Amino acid sequence: MNEPNQETVVSPTVLAAFVQAVFERIGCEATLAHQATQVLIAADLRGIDSHGVARLSGYVKQWEIGNLNPKPKFQILHQTPSTAVLDADRGLGLVAAQEAMRIAIDKAEQVGTGWVAVQNSGHFGIAGYHAMLALPKDMIGWAMTHASNLVAPTFSLERLLGTNPIAIAIPALQEPPFVADFATTAVAYGKLQILQRRNEPAPIGWVQDAEGNSTTDAHALKNGGALLPLGTDREHGSHKGYALAAMVDILSGVLSGANYGPWVPPFATAGITTYRTDSVGKGTGHFLGAMRIDAFRPVRDFKQDMDNWIRTFRNAKAIKGQRVIIPGEPEYEMENKRKKTGIPLLETVVQDLRNLAQKLGIDFKI
Repeated sequence: MNEPNQETVVSPTVLAAFVQAVFERIGCEATLAHQATQVLIAADLRGIDSHGVARLSGYVKQWEIGNLNPKPKFQILHQTPSTAVLDADRGLGLVAAQEAMRIAIDKAEQVGTGWVAVQNSGHFGIAGYHAMLALPKDMIGWAMTHASNLVAPTFSLERLLGTNPIAIAIPALQEPPFVADFATTAVAYGKLQILQRRNEPAPIGWVQDAEGNSTTDAHALKNGGALLPLGTDREHGSHKGYALAAMVDILSGVLSGANYGPWVPPFATAGITTYRTDSVGKGTGHFLGAMRIDAFRPVRDFKQDMDNWIRTFRNAKAIKGQRVIIPGEPEYEMENKRKKTGIPLLETVVQDLRNLAQKLGIDFKI
């Protein structure tokens, strides 16, 4: 029997074909299935393994329990020249966010900037993917989403917020783009799941137990514990992480008309599949935006300055044995590497995919 930490390296093309087959088998049209697949494969290529194909079974579970519409009809509920609210019709957040960014880009092309709030959606994968959709258009992209309540605000024993990531993608001229993509918690829940699969402890500062004490138990959330905001505790700035998460929740939920706070629906892989019987909105929400650079200054001038900015920070004198890292740089390097060498999957993830293949009657060639 293979060890849980053993890895199998898979071709991105082979893996993408399998993922698309899964999405099509649960009823997604080929185009939508392809769009959803690209987000998950991009996560694995960029080294964000917590949000790649390891999450695939979660989307299938959402479909199985009736919380995912594989054939949504997206609808703009309200709009102005620069803003819109999109109803995702309980479709894949992986695709709804791309549609929202398309709308934002179209509006930005017309008036300089575009902002779209999304309601009635689901988990949208890595925020960075959606923000980066603006880059080919010489725009700055923004993407954020809230998530189910796994996080305790500073001093709280109650879980009221999600990991609520924020991403911003900014193009450069010759340098790779600046891509900041981060959870507003000390760690994304997906990374905690990886430790759970490996049966390894969590670092101090990631989670608290049911009494509010810091713990290394990677399974603490299953026993009444919670993830901690960015900063971990008040002395190290957790109130700032809490504020960032709250901002994302308000823009994604309150502004869009989606649920918010503890009412945000759970994603299946969070270990919670029971929805609250009450609600304050429709589904999960996102907030995306695009800013046309030439609405501020000439594109080439901006990109040249971005190159200079990136090189200045990259070449900063660093602590011995370390280097100053540009946001998005490790993911860019990992993507180039994995496109050539393949995507490594933990044995637990491979087994999960194998089980999906058997359940859905799909050939498994990984």
